[in-house]
Parts: sequence; C-alpha cells; structure tokens
Amino acid sequence: MALFAACGGGAMVLAGITSLRQTRRIERTGLRTWALVKRSPGWRDDDPSPARPLLQFTTEDDRVVEIVSPVPATRRRPLHDGDTLLIIYDPANPDAILVHNRERRLLDYGFIAAGTLVALLALVLVSRMAP
Repeated sequence: MALFAACGGGAMVLAGITSLRQTRRIERTGLRTWALVKRSPGWRDDDPSPARPLLQFTTEDDRVVEIVSPVPATRRRPLHDGDTLLIIYDPANPDAILVHNRERRLLDYGFIAAGTLVALLALVLVSRMAP
C-alpha cells in the first residue's frame, strides 16, 4: 500500500510541476492574440455558456486555428458565443495556449501539495512497518 501511495504521490507532484513549467514557458515565449469564442458541436440553444466552447484565432503566419477551450466557463466568467479572449499561444505548437488571466496555477499547486502529502503518508506507513 505504501508503494502505491508513493507512486501516486510522485505522479501527482510531477503532473503539477510539468503543468506549471509549461504555463511559464508559454507565458515567456508565446505570442499574444485575440481568440473568438465559437459554438462547439452539440451546443444547445438553451445553454448560453457551455463548459468548453471552441476558440478560433489566427497565428502570426496567418493560419486559422480552432481548438477546444483549455479552461471551462464559470458562472462568474462565462464564455458566450461571439466573445473575444486574449490568449497566449506557443508559436511552435499553436494548440498549446493559455487564456490570459484564466491560468489554473492554483490547481497545479494543489496537485503538488496533495502529491507531497500522499508521498509523506507513504513514508509514515513504511516507517511504521519497519521493526
């Protein structure tokens, strides 16, 4: 059980660190542009703000990219059809984007903290098993 806890905690820590590093890299080297919020397939007319609409933007080399929003709409910050959002995209991989002021760093830090706690729990379990 301690081995599974240690592996799970380590995976959570790595996931959080990897996501934070990618966020920082895109912020540092990415290009800013405006993206148009569009209806995603299956968008119902009675649903004014679906969880993850499509975002369409044009890259610096005039390619039109359309991807699913990496951040969900919330009650406080809905994403309506026709809205525009400032995004930062990776010029080498335009599918990797950040929506300005909607980065999910708190979630990444949560993964790191939870993974660290699970790994510490594994250490406690191992220390109690040792004679």
